[in-house]
Amino acid sequence: MSFKSFTDYLSLEKKYSPHTITAYLKDLESFQKFNQDQFNDKDICQVNYSQIRSWIIALVESGITNRSINRKISSLNTYYKFLLKVDRLKVNPLAKHKALKTSKKVQIPFSENEIFSVLDDFNFDDSFEGIRDKLIIELFYSTGIRRIELVQLKLVDLDLSNSTLKVLGKRNKERLLPLLNTVIETIKEYMLKRQELQIINDKPYLFLTKKGVKIYETLVYRIINDYFSKASTKVKKSPHILRHSFATHLLNQGADLNAVKELLGHSSLAATQVYTHNSIAELKKVYAKTHPRNK
Repeated sequence: MSFKSFTDYLSLEKKYSPHTITAYLKDLESFQKFNQDQFNDKDICQVNYSQIRSWIIALVESGITNRSINRKISSLNTYYKFLLKVDRLKVNPLAKHKALKTSKKVQIPFSENEIFSVLDDFNFDDSFEGIRDKLIIELFYSTGIRRIELVQLKLVDLDLSNSTLKVLGKRNKERLLPLLNTVIETIKEYMLKRQELQIINDKPYLFLTKKGVKIYETLVYRIINDYFSKASTKVKKSPHILRHSFATHLLNQGADLNAVKELLGHSSLAATQVYTHNSIAELKKVYAKTHPRNK
């Protein structure tokens, strides 16, 4: 079954990124294969809820987390809503489905000392990869951008004269982010090293491998994990934790929640509020130390 019309809908109407669309299609193809194997039916347009429930049970038994299962079902639900929209379906089989319960994941940010330890105390190689890695860490912590946003950055997105960076976020929504002077200096260092590469195949993109091709997400994850393994004992050391640290540290210093929302590229305050639990902890400490009745 072709999902081309659905893909066009996600891209042109919903303005989803290629990365998100790929994830949606993988989920649909996974259910399609299950439906074929279990019910000898490749047409997922006319399934009933019991077939979908069988897939959910199979996913649970395979050890996939409830959070991941909910995401897969969400992809399927979006597809059925699209079919309703174009009159290819009369009833959404997921209309009465309730998402599986998920445990609230507590994201523990890096401390300021851990980040400063990596950026200030660690000696980065004076090589293309060393300067590139330093810039990646600095950009994550100084702008709070997502990993996919960093990978997709292009040279034209930089405006060093105005100290800004243009980022293309979810649903192709653009935002301008300020750049610190220290980050601009590292960008200049990196650009000099970048020019020395013998071959550059992906010229428009800012971040490249030493072979001159666009950097990829797993490499970015590995870079962050490797460097922070030297400074932090936290279980999870990822680009998202750096984004989390960026937001948490700003809020701890009294930044306005709406301002942080804009910097992160969130569509609603609810998404930003998950970062406030650490700032509340800091406020409690200040409150306990300073309130005149707490003596």
